[in-house]
Amino acid sequence: MTRYLPPPGPSRPLAVAQLTDSIGLGGYLVCSALYFTRIVDLSPTQVGFGLTAGWAVGFLTGVPLGHLADRRGPRGIAILLALCTAAALVLFLFVRDFVPFVLVACLYSTALCGLNAARQALLAGLVPAQERTKVRAVLAAAINAGIAVGAGFGGLALQADTEVAYLAVFAVDAVSLVVSALVLLRLPVVAPTPATAHGEPALAVLRDRPYAVVSALNMVLQLHIPLITLAIPLWIVARTNAPGWTVSLLLVLNTVSVVLFQVRVANKVTNLASALRFMRFAGVTLLAACVVFALSGFGAPAWAAVGVLVVAAGLQAAAEMMQASGAWEISFGLAPEGRHGQYQGFFGSGFTVARMLGPLLVTTVVLGWGTAGWLLLGAVFVTAGAAMGPAVRWAERTRRGRVETQPLLTTTG
Repeated sequence: MTRYLPPPGPSRPLAVAQLTDSIGLGGYLVCSALYFTRIVDLSPTQVGFGLTAGWAVGFLTGVPLGHLADRRGPRGIAILLALCTAAALVLFLFVRDFVPFVLVACLYSTALCGLNAARQALLAGLVPAQERTKVRAVLAAAINAGIAVGAGFGGLALQADTEVAYLAVFAVDAVSLVVSALVLLRLPVVAPTPATAHGEPALAVLRDRPYAVVSALNMVLQLHIPLITLAIPLWIVARTNAPGWTVSLLLVLNTVSVVLFQVRVANKVTNLASALRFMRFAGVTLLAACVVFALSGFGAPAWAAVGVLVVAAGLQAAAEMMQASGAWEISFGLAPEGRHGQYQGFFGSGFTVARMLGPLLVTTVVLGWGTAGWLLLGAVFVTAGAAMGPAVRWAERTRRGRVETQPLLTTTG
């Protein structure tokens, strides 16, 4: 079990906090769309617009809130934003019209994006540099485990399909965030970063072009997220002979794989050199997954289609773990100490963009173009993974003179 636990010390309360609020998040992800359409009586278009608007605002506010965590101390800001996220979920219980829904969705996404940035700054302030990738992997496993438990709870609400059941899910999510905030109180205080010198930009990450390129390439690789959550379920139903329950099978396979193997994969990433190798491997593996997914749409009988889809989903899960492990090492390794809040807020905004625009992009390419779309998507993944090396080297050259805990490219490959 020690393989799946973070090192003793502050990282364990961090893992407990992530596990706690991800249980509530799992229920919210399962139930929110049906709650807003069936209970609040919003149209699917209104729900889609409101959530997209919310993530857009979250994208814009992630860096400033991360900077606030640097300047005021990440523990206090993380606790405050966890409580704000809980408050937004409580407000959802009282939303009965479109405009209030959009406003609360913006509050929820803003608080959540800021919370993620503050947590990364907190992790950077409490965990030695050489252990951050492993700890981040443990947190990812905890998040996936919590989401799986929460999704099961949300499934019960879907089965009941009553307003009380849906409201109970939102209430549990809010309570889980409050509990998470209380857990964070057990952590030591991380000293805030002093104000920047006169003439030096406060939000330095917005002028860091190499880091922006690295973040954009990682965002492209993160399109595998809407791939597994939206494009593949629609592909299975519309283009294959596989039964509908295959969708659940693949989602369970993905979640279980991350819970069991993410830490093992992350342990192999020890510096920027190994991180770049894993990003290249992730791009190639995603290409292979896209090719196998395309094969499932050639009219194979149900049992064969299920087998092909399982192989493809296994490749996708492996690529996801490699991409995540490499991204954690790169995002922390290239960020200046004391500015992890704003830098992690910026790097994490790629995930927000992938959630905001990825579903439309991926579903249009895959469902609209079929096999050609899968091959194009795979080629994009390979290109992004290969381009990560030159981009990281460029970013590293701009940081000459800064004390690094890990040398770049100490091994070949």
